Amino acid sequence: MENAVGAVSAGADLIRIQANALLHAADRLDATAFDTAVSLVAGTEGRIVLSGAGTSGIIARKIAATLTSTGTAALFLHPSDALHGALGIVTGDDVAVLISNSGETDELLVLLPYLEHRKVPVIAIVGNMASTLAARSVVALDAFAAREACPLNLAPTASTSVALALGDALAMTVMEVKQLTPEQFAFNHPSGRLGKRLTLKVDDLMRGGSDRPAVGPATPWLEVVTAVSNGGLGAVTVEDGNGLLLGIVTDGDVRRTVETTPPEAMPTLTAGDVMTAQPVSVLPGTLAYDGLQIMENRPTQISVLPVVDERGRCLGLVRLHDLVRSGI
Repeated sequence: MENAVGAVSAGADLIRIQANALLHAADRLDATAFDTAVSLVAGTEGRIVLSGAGTSGIIARKIAATLTSTGTAALFLHPSDALHGALGIVTGDDVAVLISNSGETDELLVLLPYLEHRKVPVIAIVGNMASTLAARSVVALDAFAAREACPLNLAPTASTSVALALGDALAMTVMEVKQLTPEQFAFNHPSGRLGKRLTLKVDDLMRGGSDRPAVGPATPWLEVVTAVSNGGLGAVTVEDGNGLLLGIVTDGDVRRTVETTPPEAMPTLTAGDVMTAQPVSVLPGTLAYDGLQIMENRPTQISVLPVVDERGRCLGLVRLHDLVRSGI
């Protein structure tokens, strides 16, 4: 137990080292340099090309992913690959972000003349502002960490945390400058919950066409029951000859009708007698999440929602079950 307590205490101290490195980096952040970097990234007509070797390369990959997902096209280019043909992907419209704690990484320094020849502006994220990479870049961001969280002060830990934080700050500030909307963010995240809520529509999930069970208002109620059972949706729409939605018959409507109708009147019942007239409906293009809220945020929940066009003609049915299962 004592060893466990000691390990927790040591772990907390190491996390504090990284936290302090981040706080000091925030205090040192040069407004002019950061503004220049933001302007370069936000204003490029090409892509942001990130590069770094070793652990810095891993940080560069993550920053590239963050930029791309927030509306700024970016890619990771390994410096060794760049020197063996991959540099052909870089154009004069691009901006390069090179990451190195020492600022003296050989692979990046060798790459610099070729970027300069292409007139590609370079943003450096470095732990040494007096380094060659910082001096030869258009702008350098200070990622210095006084010490690593590593007990030996060797393994890149605090320094990589600072570099990553600077890259994230750059990406998020550019996102604000570009005024990225939630809808635009969702467009790049179609499988995430936010993406689904902002892009998935009721007509993407509805059952329409021949899969949609429908009856006329004069259909005998026993045929309506059969249609409900065979349709597999727990409901059928009641429509006139032009497809205009008149009502809906659900399992609940059938049960309530049986409970309240005298036995002698049962044989003459029709869909028009059993249905819920003028049911709640939505237009195609309605967000699925909004449809879910319509079905749930009411005194009595509904399990099936008709989708109608602007004329009121029924296009399909969407079930509460399908909306929930979609992950919105």
